[in-house]
This record gives sequence, C-alpha cells and structure tokens, in this order.
Amino acid sequence: MNTYNKHYDVIVVGAGHAGCEAALAAARMGCETLIVTINLDTIAKMSCNPAIGGLAKGHLVKEIDALGGEMAKNIDKTGIQFRRLNTKKGPAVRSSRAQADKKAYQDEMKRVLEAQPKLDIKQVLVEELLVENGQCIGILSQTKTAYFGETVILTTGTFLKGIIHIGDVSYSAGRAGESAAEKLSESFLNLGFEIGRLKTGTPPRVNAQTVDISPMEIQPGDDDPLPFSFVTEAITQPQLPCYLTYTNENTHDLIRGNLHRSAMYSGRIVGIGPRYCPSIEDKVVRFSEKTEHQVFVEPEGRDTDEIYLNGISASLPEDVQVEMVHSIKGLENAEIMRFGYAVEYDFAPATQLQPTLETKAVPGLYFAGQLNGTTGYEEAAAQGLMAGINAALKVKGEEPLVLDRAQAYIGVLIDDLVTLDIREPYRMFTSRAEYRLALREDNADLRLTEIGRQIQLVDDDRYRHYESKAADIQTELTRLQETLLKPTALSRGEIASPLRENILKTGELKQPTSLADLLKRPELRYEHITEIAPPTHRLPATVKEQVEIQIKYDGYIQRQQRQIHQFKKLENFRIPDTFDYANVQGLKTEAREKLIKIRPTSIGQASRLPGVSPADISILTVLLHQRRAR
Repeated sequence: MNTYNKHYDVIVVGAGHAGCEAALAAARMGCETLIVTINLDTIAKMSCNPAIGGLAKGHLVKEIDALGGEMAKNIDKTGIQFRRLNTKKGPAVRSSRAQADKKAYQDEMKRVLEAQPKLDIKQVLVEELLVENGQCIGILSQTKTAYFGETVILTTGTFLKGIIHIGDVSYSAGRAGESAAEKLSESFLNLGFEIGRLKTGTPPRVNAQTVDISPMEIQPGDDDPLPFSFVTEAITQPQLPCYLTYTNENTHDLIRGNLHRSAMYSGRIVGIGPRYCPSIEDKVVRFSEKTEHQVFVEPEGRDTDEIYLNGISASLPEDVQVEMVHSIKGLENAEIMRFGYAVEYDFAPATQLQPTLETKAVPGLYFAGQLNGTTGYEEAAAQGLMAGINAALKVKGEEPLVLDRAQAYIGVLIDDLVTLDIREPYRMFTSRAEYRLALREDNADLRLTEIGRQIQLVDDDRYRHYESKAADIQTELTRLQETLLKPTALSRGEIASPLRENILKTGELKQPTSLADLLKRPELRYEHITEIAPPTHRLPATVKEQVEIQIKYDGYIQRQQRQIHQFKKLENFRIPDTFDYANVQGLKTEAREKLIKIRPTSIGQASRLPGVSPADISILTVLLHQRRAR
C-alpha cells in the first residue's frame, strides 16, 4: 500500500451534486480538502433531467445559496429556461425551476472547483474505507494508494454496485457509460452498516432534428425570469422553449403488451423505485384509467440536438422504446440517441446517521446524497452542503450545525431521513414542511445568511448584499406602518394617482389609515400603494415582494411563529446520549425498539418516530423532568 504525501482535513468521495457542495463548503471554511471521483469529466453531471429546482426543490436550492453554497449561482449562469411555479397560489408554495444547459452546468461547476483554494481534485476509484480504533481515517484507492484525512464524506450516488437494466439485458454500471463501484459496499458491511437496494430510471433522449414540434404545446420561460441566487442581479442570457405532448392509448397498449419484457415487471429488479417519479410502465399499470400522460420535450443544451423526454422513464427493451416513442404525437420519426434505462444501486438507510450526517457507528465518516436514500439533485446538494459544513466544524473543534424543521427545508429533509427509517427514494415536497409559511423561497436569505456568516461560509460581498436587502425591507415596512393616509386625500383628489380609483373601490376610508393597513386589503397590491406614496428610493423587486408578503400575511405568519415557539420547546428538551430506554417502565415494545435504534436527540425528534405514541412521550418527559430535578 502506498501513502499519498498529503494529509487532508476533509476527503469527499464522489463529485456529483452532493460531493461538489460538500467539498466547496469544507474548503471555503478553511479546511484542506480532497475530492475524488471516478471520472473528472463527469463532475456535477446531470444523470437524469437537466433541470434544477421545481416544487419544494426550489426552496432547497435557495437555502443552499443563502448558506453560501454554489448550486443556485451555477444554474443562474447556465440555465436555458427559467419558470416560477404556482404563481397563482400562496407564497409558501411558489417555487422556481430552471432548465439547464447540461454540459455548460458541468463545465462551470468543474471550473469553480478547480479555482477553489484549499481544494484538490483527483480521479480515483475508492475501494475501501480506512478505519483505525473505530475512527474513519481515510480511503484506499483501486491502485492501493491510501489517502488520509481527519474526516471522510461519502457521496456515491448510484454507483455502489450499480446495475443498469434495459429489458432483459443487465450490466454493471453506475450510470450509462460509467463503471460501478463494486467493492466499497463490502467495506460498509465489514464496518457493520446496513445496506439496502433502491432503483431509479431515466427516459430516452432523441435528436431534435427528427422531432416535429408543430402539434405540441409550447412551454416558454418567464418573460422576466427570477434568478435562483440572491446575489445574481438578473438573468441576461436568452431562453429556449420547451414543448408538451402526450402519450395515448396506442402507447399504453404497446407498454401493456410488453410488460413481461420490462426489467421492472419481469422480477429482475429488487430495488424500490421512486413513488413520486414513476416509470412509464408504472404509470400505465397504476393509473390504468388514464388515457394519456404528459411528456415534456426539453432541450439538453444550446449546442446539442439532444432532447430529453421528461415523463417516459423506462426499463423496456430498446425495440419497444423505439415503438413507444414513435407512438407519441410529434415523435413519430424521432431518432433515439440514448435509450432509457433503470439503475439499481446500494444505499445505507439514514437512520444510521446523526442529524449532522456523521455516522453513528464510525466517527469521522459522513454520508450524503443518494447514498442516504434520496432522489434528486437538490436533495443531494443540500445534504452535501451540510455534511461538508459539519465535517469542517468537527475538524475545527467547533459545535456542529443542525438546522431544525422550523428553520429550513434542509432541516425537514435531514430530520425525515434520520428519524423516519425511509426505505424508498425520498423526494422533497412543500407538504412535508409543517411551517412552510415561514419557510418560503423568498425569505431563505433572511432565514439563513446570518448562519452562513457565523460558520465563515458567507463571504463579505454576499453579506453586504444581504445587509442592504434586510435594511431596505425594514425601512420600507416602517414607512408603510407609520405613513397615514387621510380620507380627504382621496375624496378631494389631492392624490392624482392613476390607480386612485383602485383604492376608492376597495371601500371608503372613514379615518386615517396606515399604508400598511391599506395594503392588507385583498384587492390591493404593493404597486397600488406606491402609486399613492412612493418610497424614497428605487427598491429591487425582491424587496418589494418581501414587503408585500410580510404585510399581507402578517396574521398568518404570527400564528405560525407561535406554533414554532411550541415546537422549539420540544426540540430544546434534550435527551442525553447515554439515556437507557431499555429500563424505562411503561414504554410499548415497539416504541422502546425504535428509541434504542434511532437514539433521538430531543423529545421533539422522539415524538416524530413511527411507533412512538403520545403516551410514550409523556412517560419519557416525566422521567427526564424527574432526573433533571435531582
């Protein structure tokens, strides 16, 4: 065994979306960091859909950005279409999504990693974890070179014993054209970790020159696209349209007639697939009453003719995939460039982790991304960021950072993973967040930038930008609350605003009314108020949006803050690491087993464990109170 001649603070295995965020965070926090990957040409590769964000996922990207991560800035530079979703609904569920130039996204992230001080990048296949006295101390490569470090973060994606399935053909691969990591799972098992199998899939890609868009519905980007990053001034690059078509009964009949040839339905796949992103075979079987399913026709970049067919992920044989694609309107003559496939891989259930993402069994070892059972670039990147932060803090001898469910979607994500014993690919939704009105996309920077600054991940420029925005918001809120509008000012025409009639239509003013109270009227928008009494200087759109939301939803936000206060009480009621659940009288057997397995850090986390009842929580609370009183 050879030993590499440099000792690292943090070693990151894997350079997907989790690995990139982990490595950048650790290096930016001052740690000597190494990131290793099987192939340097696939750093930050978008294995499936070339897009960032979406419902709830956009929240994660904004939070990554607020803490000092890279994903939002990268998509702002390389996006080819930007859309805001759910704009007709309340602010809690509005989310951003962007179609990416797939290759440009990879190249830009690789450039950022290469330019980052204190970060080394190497093309290495890892075969073993090095552990001494129960502590992870490094990694061993396929070429038998040992790399030593204080902490190790694994972000292995779909590569652990990855198997690709296309019809009745299966072969070893982490994704199409790339080798699997065959031996690292054995290292996991030898260290006592539990391993399971999951599966995901991807659809065929076709040549744009062979696609007829004329019968399809055009899906343009937003006229005034909003950036993902809070420090991006504007999206200036031109946008490309996407298109929408549909499967039909012929498509479904073809799939039904060939289910026995699908890798999923022939019984050759044992891994559990994502419930919320099913394959086209699953859609046809599970939703048999539907006569059509959407197919989004999405370009993969500006300089390629590859088109991604979002909505028909498949593990069908290649000949069936050809017929399936040709049965869809506008794709009758489409030439498939890459066939769809399913990939099955090892994962480690995340209940084996602390909320910091450090493993319970092996100190110094962290897991992030699909290894923990998630699906999606955004979920992976969020975990990678937190693993990188906590590995760096551990090296520095500082307290770890754990975001709770009332602070961030990232907190919801990680708490769900380490608490709920999830055995299927996990995807983030706004419905998973109990306090989603407080955890909006638009206020992620106001919630998290101070935290990023405290851990030295938010730089001076970003912090100045945040301070300026926060000051503008507070100044404008104060102005609207303190400026009174007299009834006579409107009735006598003293205010000649072109929107004066809009104000009058909402109901006559009977007494002096603050501009803030006027804005609370559902018929009025912030723009109506500023027509009457404009601010002292021009405000950015993000400040205007924040002011309007804070005023219009003030009552709801205050109620949510009271709920959060109660939640915090339970989260702050800590349970000692050494607490002996085995000898607690009155606990149900199932509750005792769950508590011993997960070892929750607080009464709040314990209350969310499946199988732990309110009666069990009452017993624990009384017992802990008694012990504290002694």
